[in-house]
This record gives sequence, C-alpha cells and structure tokens, in this order.
Amino acid sequence: MKILNICGYSWDIGGPPKIIYDHAIVQMKLGAEVTILTPISEGQKLYAIPSGAKVITCKRHWFSKFWAEFSPELYTWIKAHGNEYDIIHIHGVWHFAGVAPYLARIKTAKCITTHGLLDRWTIGKGYWKKYLFGLLFQKRILRNTELIQINNTDEQDDLKRFLGFEHPNVKIIPNGMNLEDFSKLPVKGIFRDKFQIPDDKKIILFMSRINLKKGLDLLLPAFKEVASQRSDCLLILAGSDDGYLTETQHFIKEKFLEKSVKLVGMLTGNDKLAALSDADIFVLPSHSEGFSIATLEALISGVPSLLSDRVGFGEAIKESNAAHLVKLNQESISEGLLKMLDDEEYCKTLSKNGITLVENSYDIKLVAKQLYEEFEKIMKCK
Repeated sequence: MKILNICGYSWDIGGPPKIIYDHAIVQMKLGAEVTILTPISEGQKLYAIPSGAKVITCKRHWFSKFWAEFSPELYTWIKAHGNEYDIIHIHGVWHFAGVAPYLARIKTAKCITTHGLLDRWTIGKGYWKKYLFGLLFQKRILRNTELIQINNTDEQDDLKRFLGFEHPNVKIIPNGMNLEDFSKLPVKGIFRDKFQIPDDKKIILFMSRINLKKGLDLLLPAFKEVASQRSDCLLILAGSDDGYLTETQHFIKEKFLEKSVKLVGMLTGNDKLAALSDADIFVLPSHSEGFSIATLEALISGVPSLLSDRVGFGEAIKESNAAHLVKLNQESISEGLLKMLDDEEYCKTLSKNGITLVENSYDIKLVAKQLYEEFEKIMKCK
C-alpha cells in the first residue's frame, strides 16, 4: 500500500505531525510505503521524519495568509504524482493543501481526518470565511470522500451538522501514542535546574501551542486568582506562538505575574520529557481539540491533569476518573487547581487512572492498525 499524507509537517503545527509520525511507523511495519507532502515556509523546521518514510516539501505562497497552506508548487506536484498512490490521507479541513487533490481531479481513494475543526467554536472563529469556503469547497469535498476519520462522537455530531446529513462512511478511531516513548522519564530535577525553578515551587505545566483555543483566556486569569492565594506554585507555559503570545505577555505584565508565570518556548525531545517528569499538574482547559496528543502524553507520564472536556476524549476521561475536568470558566479552573494543589491523594488517584486509561485504550499499535484496515477496505471498493 502506498500512502500519501497531506499536512503542514513542521514542529510549530501541533498534534497532526506527531500523529502522522506514529501512524507511519506502524504502517511501514505492516508493509506500506509512506510519503508526507507538506507546504513549508522559510524558517520553519520540519517535524521528525520516520525512518523509511519520504517527505516532499513545497513552498508555501504568500497568499496562504488568506487561504491556509496555499501552494501552487504543491498543486503542481499533486497533479503530477497523486495517482501514483493507493490512499491520500488529508489531515484537517479549511486549507488549500487538502483541496488540491480534488481540484487536480486525482482519482486515488481519499481519507480526511477532521482533527476537530468542524466544531462550533472553531467555525465561529472567522465564520464568514469558513461559510464561503464550505459553500465553495469543503462540503462537496467531504460529501465525495471515501472515508472520514473522526476521533469521537462529538466530531460525529459536528460533521452531521456541517453536512446536513449522515455521511455513509465515517469511522471513529481515536488518536494513539507510542507508549514506549514515555516508559522511562528523565530523573526529576533536570527541568527545574535548566530553568532555575526552586524546589519549593509546584510546577503547573501548560504544554501546547500559545493559541486562544487552548483556553489561555481562561487559564491566565484563573491562575492569577490561584497565585493570590498560593505563593508556592509556578505556571509554566511551554509552546510556540500561534497567535496569542502578545496577549499572554501583556496579561502577565499587566497583572504583575512575572514571578509566577514563566514562558519557556516550545519543548521537544528530552526537554519535553524532563518537563513532564518534574510537573506537579498538567493543565489544558481547551475550547476545542480534535484529540489532544499533549493530554495523552501527560496522562501516560502520570502527571495529574486538569482539563476541559473538549480535549477530544472527555467522556472516557470522565468515566475513568483519569483527570480533573473543569467547565470553561475562570472560577471552575481556579477551584480545580486549588483542590489539586491541596489534595495529594486525589492527585495520586488521577495519576494512576490516567496511566491505565492510555495503556488500555490509546496504544498506537492498536489504533494505527484499525485505520490501516479501513484503508484496505476503501482500496478494494475503489
């Protein structure tokens, strides 16, 4: 099987490159050839490339500021080579790269993973632009796609509402992760030493893109309330700027939180593992997620986590008591953080349940094989 993934494949994109990476490893073990086609801008750093996979980069055009991922070079490449593949796997919606195979009339069977981008909150941001894009392209594309992969029943409802009908071939397959990557974390203290964090400070770790949808508009004022009551905690914001860094920095300065909030930029590799090893609480009160890889990483690492139910698998978290779930308001977040800071036994329970949930339900070896089998089915029908 020859699989072509289409996605922005750089470190600053967020979860999808990690998902592609982990799936590619399993797919190649099952005998597939994997290619990743990505638009790229000057200065962007490609995400890690799975051994044996191929990456094709195409220059992102300046017009991409108006139409995400716009790249005439990518269109030319897909026009010339798209029919050489058995499956084209498109990650996300609303972007030019995902439309290109349809504009080029490529006959290869296609799968679209929506990554939570059809939910009300996301569509509400830039509504008229998305409305026109949906009218011109997205609805027709989804309607004519052989397979749509979603991560949960919320996305199923979002898809039906967007299309106006039940798509005949939708499969719920959650994201997964390579559990071995987190089987042995660095010894405690490495992250603290690197960023000069005192031992008497509890670390509350936010590790995601600095983006409004991640809930920073709620987390920052909630933490301000926590910091006014507790001097023994430090909020670490670890992530690349994705449109909300200026507002974040302004809030920190305006509210005199320079000693209570530390921005450390994007963490990768051992730095990320060291942060998870040292963290006392992981926090992600997101407004919208397809399926949060950062949350999976925190849970499997045993970090007690405070989350909204919008991280992509909120029902499973609730049923297994794997994290402290909060409502999307400042009061719920501050109350939750204070409870976790005060109740060590409660955090131990969350930690244990979080590890069990990920081990039992989100092993990449299982979920990647499920998606591979769906690819095999649509190939036979093509």
